[in-house]
Amino acid sequence: MPLAVLLAGLTGSGKTTVAQTLAEHGYVRLSVDEEVHRLHGRYGVDYPEHTYFERERPVVDAIRERFVKEIEAGNDVVLDHGLWHRSERDAWRQAAREAGGHPLVVYLPADREELLRRLTERNQRKDANALTVTAEALDDFFARFDPPADDEEVIVHSGEVDVLVTALTKARGR
Repeated sequence: MPLAVLLAGLTGSGKTTVAQTLAEHGYVRLSVDEEVHRLHGRYGVDYPEHTYFERERPVVDAIRERFVKEIEAGNDVVLDHGLWHRSERDAWRQAAREAGGHPLVVYLPADREELLRRLTERNQRKDANALTVTAEALDDFFARFDPPADDEEVIVHSGEVDVLVTALTKARGR
């Protein structure tokens, strides 16, 4: 049964790094942010920030279609998307199950100071995963984020990639 790894974490928590690492281990990596960037350019530079969600919506739908097709084809998938709300995670888990996959949430917790440090560095870049995030915006992100609950099948990522890969391998064997 293919694994469907659903990354849950705030902006700057390390989702893209984990997704890229899992891609090196054979997972198909699907990134909403990179697809929005490919289609529309840089957030707040090539289009107004307030139009992001209307641009993101069709991309999420297209990524979900590919997600399902990859799982149906027997491929392990990692979704590089924040999944801030329980309802979002539930919908992606359901899609994975209906496609014949085993969904697992990988939660990337990070404290505010660490996220601010990472975002300060990232704010200087110009790639698809770079966007300017202020301290005030980060506080808003924390307020809107639903950490995974005890009743969700979750692996809390400690930052050790080898530990995560081992945990995912064990989960496949269940």
